[in-house]
Amino acid sequence: MSTKKTTIVLFSGDYDKAMAAYIIANGAAAYDHEVTIFHTFWGINALRKQDGLQVEKGILEKMFGWMMPRGAEKLGLSKMQMAGFGPQMIKHVMKKHNALTLTQLIELAQEQDIKLVSCTMTMDLLGLKPEELLDDVQYAGVAAYLGDAEQGNVNLFI
Repeated sequence: MSTKKTTIVLFSGDYDKAMAAYIIANGAAAYDHEVTIFHTFWGINALRKQDGLQVEKGILEKMFGWMMPRGAEKLGLSKMQMAGFGPQMIKHVMKKHNALTLTQLIELAQEQDIKLVSCTMTMDLLGLKPEELLDDVQYAGVAAYLGDAEQGNVNLFI
C-alpha cells in the first residue's frame, strides 16, 4: 500500500488560517499521510522565533522584521481584529475549551514529523535568516514544493 501525501501551502499570516492549516496537517499525519506545509510570504511568520535575534541585515530587511509578527502567537486574526482584542478573545475561548494553541499545534506537527518548509525566495525578499526561524525547518523553493504536491493526494492553499 502506497503512502498518501498531503501538501499545504500556508500563504496567510492570520492566526485562524494558520491554525486551520496545522489542524488539517496534524489530522492527516494521524491518518498516516506524509505531510508537507510550505510556508510562503506571510505564512512564514508562524515559523519565526518569538525571541528577537541580532542578525546582520540591511535597513529594508530590518523594517520588514519590525513590521511582521514574531512567532505564531503574535499573528492577528483574519476577521474581528478589534485593535488586538479579537486575538485575546479567541485565545480565551480556546483555553476555556482546552483547544491547542497554534504554538502547540506546530510542536505537535514537529513531533509527527510533518515537513515544515520555508520558502527561500520569500525569505530573501523579506530579509529573513534561517536562525530567525524555528529549529527543524527545511528551506526550499517552489520546485521542491511542486515535487511534493505532484505526488499529493490532498493539496491545499491556505
